Amino acid sequence: MNSESRHQDASYHLFWVCGENLNIKLHAARWLETGHELTQLGWQVTLVAAGPTGQSNIGGVNVIYIAKPQIYLLRQIVSHIHLLFLIAQHWPTIDVVLFESMSAPWLLPLRLIRSMIGRRRPLLVMDTRSLSMTPLTKESRKDWARKNILTLNEHLGHRWADGCTAITPRLAESLHIPKEKLLGIWPSGVTPDKFASAQVARSWPLPGEPIHLVYVGVLNYERNLMTFCQAVEKANAEGMAFHFFIVGDGTERADLEQFAKQTAGRICIGRPVPHAQVPQILARYHIGVLPFPDEEKFQVSSPIKLFEYMAAGLPILATRIACHIDVIGEGKFVFWAEQADLAGLLAALRLVWLNRDSLSEMGAQAAVAAQAWTWNESAKKLKLALEYGLARV
Repeated sequence: MNSESRHQDASYHLFWVCGENLNIKLHAARWLETGHELTQLGWQVTLVAAGPTGQSNIGGVNVIYIAKPQIYLLRQIVSHIHLLFLIAQHWPTIDVVLFESMSAPWLLPLRLIRSMIGRRRPLLVMDTRSLSMTPLTKESRKDWARKNILTLNEHLGHRWADGCTAITPRLAESLHIPKEKLLGIWPSGVTPDKFASAQVARSWPLPGEPIHLVYVGVLNYERNLMTFCQAVEKANAEGMAFHFFIVGDGTERADLEQFAKQTAGRICIGRPVPHAQVPQILARYHIGVLPFPDEEKFQVSSPIKLFEYMAAGLPILATRIACHIDVIGEGKFVFWAEQADLAGLLAALRLVWLNRDSLSEMGAQAAVAAQAWTWNESAKKLKLALEYGLARV
């Protein structure tokens, strides 16, 4: 039986183009956790990811791997040719193909093929999770070209995709996604049970011991990590005691490592780890850090690591920007930095030091608040969006 003649309450098949290596991607939960939750909600999910050619099953999600060449342009060509062959192979069973803008020029022509053979499925849905992140002052020709290609692809998707989804309403508005194309919004989330062990394993600082701060994520210039490192050293020079551990990779990594060498171990840079190891890392620290500046590309986001810090029972040190306020609201488990500059971040560290006896209580409040931001709830929103799209064809 093909997807056109399925009974209304039969499971749908989502063919989800990931394109990332799930073994090293810190944000792998976005695909794996959401995919798992969708299977629990009755959908069949197939992820297409980067890696040695083959297949696996992760949490009920079928994962098909495509090997990618190292050269960027060749990687795009080869991987998308393989992707098209996979879609052709699974075409009779696929109800929805979910993809990002980089894949739009390759996949949207399938609409023409679909109409030529008299079919209405698979539905082609473009998902957008972020804006271009590279600062203009650090933008290379390659970055400029990629940004403009993605912008062109976004416009292509808004016009020709069967529908679009986005990470936040702010992002949908920023991208001017046509209302008739917007199927739904699904934010980031967390699986609290997977981070509960961090709450139990953590030892809070005793009087006289340093407070351990942690950042897990992308180490790119726009993340404002160097300014936060400078604030940490300023705080230590004032007689406070902070250690800061950074986990990840990105364009600013080399500069951060150079700065860390001058700090006598107070600041350390760790290599990226598989997502499954993140709870173990967070268990060693006392506060999760999000020092992002007040810029549109962050305002429209839904940062996964904020939810994971919360679920791990960590108080938060964050800049007072839209994406953080939308989640934390009036929560009492956050130390706000009113500005993302050195003075603002240093002021937040002073607040931490003055309230260091409250960290355990604040962490417990954060863990409770995380229960409202689960991947299960996010998957329900994605499911509703896709089923709304399917109901329109």
